[in-house]
Amino acid sequence: MKHLTISLLTLFMSIGALANPTSRIAEKDQPESVDQAMQVLDSFMLTFNSRDMGDWSETLNYPHVRLAGGSVKVWANKKEYTSVDIFDRLVSTGWHHSAWVSRKVVLESENKVHISTVFQRYDKNNNPLKHYQSLYIVTNDNGHWGVQARSSLAP
Repeated sequence: MKHLTISLLTLFMSIGALANPTSRIAEKDQPESVDQAMQVLDSFMLTFNSRDMGDWSETLNYPHVRLAGGSVKVWANKKEYTSVDIFDRLVSTGWHHSAWVSRKVVLESENKVHISTVFQRYDKNNNPLKHYQSLYIVTNDNGHWGVQARSSLAP
């Protein structure tokens, strides 16, 4: 039942992302790197909400860096990243899922895009819990686009 609920939530969020003005659809004058980076952030959020550390880790590039809660954490590889499941802690705060509120490209090149974001956390009844500003750096590492680093005001 849990997997069905999460699958349905993911489906509805995917449909919502298509209608959401903060989601980007490839534009003729938009650099391919920005399209790739936005697709990575879409996948990042979908796999995050699926609560599958393995799938979520595929949206990252390594070493992966996170600056949050007053500390800096660096994961050298996928194995290290997936060794700790963070979802029990998040669920204990009342979290059920998250969504992008806004995403704005602030710097882009052929192989790297910096995106200023705001994301919202929700409970199981879709009531907002908290929202956080963040910066995501998405890179192309040997053909794999992934989040290389992220800094947020989230705990």
